Amino acid sequence: MQCVRLRHSFAATIAFAAMLTASRAEEPGYGPKTYDRTLEALITHEDIANRGGWPKVPGAVTALKPDSQGPVVAQLKQRLMLSGDLPPDALPGDVYDATVVAAVKRFQTRHGLSDLGTVGRLTLKALNVPVEVRLNQLTATLERLKGNGFNFTERYVVVNIPGASVEAVENGTVQRRHLAIVGRPDRPSPVLQASITSVNLNPYWTVPMSIVKADIIPHMRKDPGFIAKSNMKLLGAENREIDPASVNWASLTNPYFYVRQDPGPTNSLGQLKIDMPNGEAVYMHDTPKKTLFRNDVRFNSSGCARIEGVRDLAAWLLEGTEWNLPAIEAEIASGERKNIALKKSVPVAWVYMTGWQDAGGLVQFRDDIYALDTPQGIVTSTIQPRKPRPKPAAPSAAAAPAAPPRATTAPLPLPRPVAITAVAVQ
Repeated sequence: MQCVRLRHSFAATIAFAAMLTASRAEEPGYGPKTYDRTLEALITHEDIANRGGWPKVPGAVTALKPDSQGPVVAQLKQRLMLSGDLPPDALPGDVYDATVVAAVKRFQTRHGLSDLGTVGRLTLKALNVPVEVRLNQLTATLERLKGNGFNFTERYVVVNIPGASVEAVENGTVQRRHLAIVGRPDRPSPVLQASITSVNLNPYWTVPMSIVKADIIPHMRKDPGFIAKSNMKLLGAENREIDPASVNWASLTNPYFYVRQDPGPTNSLGQLKIDMPNGEAVYMHDTPKKTLFRNDVRFNSSGCARIEGVRDLAAWLLEGTEWNLPAIEAEIASGERKNIALKKSVPVAWVYMTGWQDAGGLVQFRDDIYALDTPQGIVTSTIQPRKPRPKPAAPSAAAAPAAPPRATTAPLPLPRPVAITAVAVQ
């Protein structure tokens, strides 16, 4: 009976989403309209929750293939219909036909998974996330957007950390989309805003001290040749090179040197770095491990963001200069280090969105990989407004006596706190 009650509302939702896809598909997922769209998704999912949510799909669904038949197919179809992925008029029947394949692909696309059309382990996991959790994710996004301090300018770049993806936006339209690899849970990527100022070709990698202690030292204890094999050098005072064999790695806890990896195709930054000065010391860059982009789960870095097709993104950032893609490729091939300043800096936002409605009308969900969809987590993962730079004090006249300070007669108003509302997870 529940399916019958939902038939008309979901048919309208699917038709409306299809109509919007062509006109809005190139608009960014993170932009001035994201709040209103996500609010629409919240209302829709509250309706689903009020009608009992969706059923759990049995593990046997992972054995299904196109043309399979049986009650498990019928259960999968009901689940997909309740979330708007399968048209209600396709619900009758228990055959894994082309309509079911298309519905599974749609579901997979909405959850950042490879659209294979069959249900694997990750798809099954996403199917069985309760609607109450999805409501919490949408609510968390709305709360972050309420307090959002990022200014959507003419050109900007956004990294969605849970989505492990990047959009380059110009005049409200997505110019480029890229897969990304972001920080793993024990070394998370930070939420921040900054300005992209330059592109570095064939960069050095100066290894952060945290990674020297956590990774380099343990490697050297196991393999004394690790530094040389990794094309790295130890540099001390005045950049003097230190012989790794002279270091007592067994007892070393506070290095008296820094580690630098020379440029080249095996450099951990790859052959291109996008510089965005910030207090977290993170940036976007290439990687020699490009096979990692084939994975649906891409949380493998130590905090920075590795970008698939980063040279194309760099060419977009450098538009208006002589540095087009062929010029970038040629300079990289030369092996020479080159720092190229942007003609105009481009704002960049690293955001944390686990649930939102995109420009094509699809409601997107990603795993809360850092467990930040909590009231406190929302506060710490919301981009804060930039503080204005203090104006220099005007010089006082030499002859004028210093004025006595005024007495304060009333307390200064406190900033209004952002309301935090979290939906209880069952």
